[in-house]
Amino acid sequence: MAENNKQAITVGFIGLGRMGRGMASNLCRKGFGLVAYDINAEAVQDLVKLGARAAGSIAEASKDVDVIITMLPNSAIVQEAVTGPNGILAHARAGAIVMDMSTVDPLVTDQLADAASKKGLSFVDAPVGRLASHADRGESLFMVGAAESDFERVKPLLEAMGTTIHHCGVTGTGTRTKLVNNYLAVVSCQLNSEALTLSQRFGLSLEKTLDVIYGTTATNGQLKIAWPEKVLKGDIAPGFTIDLAHKDLTLIMEAANSVKAPMPLGAAAREAYSTARARGFGQNDFSAMLDAWCDVSGTQKARLKS
Repeated sequence: MAENNKQAITVGFIGLGRMGRGMASNLCRKGFGLVAYDINAEAVQDLVKLGARAAGSIAEASKDVDVIITMLPNSAIVQEAVTGPNGILAHARAGAIVMDMSTVDPLVTDQLADAASKKGLSFVDAPVGRLASHADRGESLFMVGAAESDFERVKPLLEAMGTTIHHCGVTGTGTRTKLVNNYLAVVSCQLNSEALTLSQRFGLSLEKTLDVIYGTTATNGQLKIAWPEKVLKGDIAPGFTIDLAHKDLTLIMEAANSVKAPMPLGAAAREAYSTARARGFGQNDFSAMLDAWCDVSGTQKARLKS
């Protein structure tokens, strides 16, 4: 896309947490006009250094821009930011797009889309896949729920922030796809943790156990791609925390309940994450569920030999 076309799209970005800051930074670096807001003033100033304009409120970040992006911690905060008396819908201009990139209750997504429509605004849900490190590098994956015309309008922004974009269907499908994806990722993490803890209790070679698993259908992306670069080499710095995984799994279970979809493995996994949080592992990377389960089992942490 030509530079002048990029600059023609103005963006209000609300929520500069671990993921949002990297995403917003890439928009600045790639030529988009950006107005940034977060309750953390330091995060806003980091964006100002890249060329963004600081906003003092959600209302200020929502005025006179083409697209308002929210990247916030949970459904209640997103709902207040969008529909509250000082929120986006009260201040955005007609014809603007609200693009929520948070992981939220899909019923909240539906409600927000309806409320936006009544105000003459479009609503796009585009939750993010991959980790904070990918967001920093502009390599995120997006699952997008949007009308075709709205998707085309936000696509240049998504291309600036990521490398993989899936248009999943109409509004609401992005959020629901994200919950399906996160269900497998989060539950697989617990399954892997139990399997490798069992390997440790058996006294097996971790390296040989993984060699066997990698050559069978038992393997998975967490175990083969993510874990060797995280917990198995002793790195449990958070890319996606156990606390957030627990939050997402709770969200998934509630959403599943609303459509009468039984999730017995999910219920068991959620309690495992609750156990890990109770034992003080909540702020660690979710691959550290392995450490939590070794701790529960009273066995040595599983680590690859350097």
